Amino acid sequence: MTAGTLEDQDAAASAQGSDRPASWPARAGAFAVDVLVGLAVLAALGVGAWSVWAEPDADGLWWGYVVAGAVVLAAMVANRLFLPTVTGWTLGRAVFGIQVRRADGSPPGVLRLTLRELAHLLDTAAVGLGWLWPLWERRGRTFADLLARTEVRTAKRPARDVRRDCALVLVAATLVCVAATGLSYLGVYRPQRAAETAYQQISEQGPRIVEQLLSYHKDTLQEDFSRAQALTTDEYREELIAQQQVAQRAGVTDNEYFAVASAVLSATPHDAAMLVALQGQRGSNPQDLKFITATVRAEFVRDGNGEWKVDKLTVLKQPLMNVAGQ
Repeated sequence: MTAGTLEDQDAAASAQGSDRPASWPARAGAFAVDVLVGLAVLAALGVGAWSVWAEPDADGLWWGYVVAGAVVLAAMVANRLFLPTVTGWTLGRAVFGIQVRRADGSPPGVLRLTLRELAHLLDTAAVGLGWLWPLWERRGRTFADLLARTEVRTAKRPARDVRRDCALVLVAATLVCVAATGLSYLGVYRPQRAAETAYQQISEQGPRIVEQLLSYHKDTLQEDFSRAQALTTDEYREELIAQQQVAQRAGVTDNEYFAVASAVLSATPHDAAMLVALQGQRGSNPQDLKFITATVRAEFVRDGNGEWKVDKLTVLKQPLMNVAGQ
């Protein structure tokens, strides 16, 4: 672009009666409304989508983030590229009373506006210098304006109350950001924290529950059996009662287990599974005590009161007994 061309454009602009170049603060304010607000919403939606990406139960939420992001992006494109060709304004420029025009004062078309938006990458790539160029360039142009042959000039605001429209957009953007963050917490972080809490609880409580389920003494038999039944779900209780009845018919003696090792296999806020290695003793006469070792898989379910109940108990290694003194 030669100096003569610039002079010709100045003359053409004067002939069209163009207003003075827009101030840099007005341009920055319009850009914040038109672009930065949308980018903030897209960032919130992007973080939300990324946080639920690997969650198997959050596919619907992930697609919700994607669709919402596509809608926001489409709105930004429409506001920056298509709305100016219809009304002469973007929302932000209407609020601050500025317009993008060609050098001769005529309104730019969609293609020129698209070129200008893409050329803003050059403004950014030059360590942001292009965005500051209007502060000393005599016609207030960025690098993008120079390439697209456009200018940003002051203009009379439209009669419509655009400030109210801008306020509504800002409120909506804030609500979307809050919703995106809240849904991410409810959909991912809260379940994760609940699963971590369940893991800790079952690590501590599981071995003790299995001990109480399998241990009993002949002097407090019915009390011990009732306590064990209270530690199970309705589905497993019938099976446990049947096992207790078999033990009674075989002749009751003391049977006491201690968990010596355990490992949580899985844990969710609603159910869990773990392996428990047990040692114990059977009999009440010190001369006839039998020492027991066994390994079981215990499956737990949290009931409506938040308490863990045994839903299934599978013996993986049958009890081995050694008589004391042998």
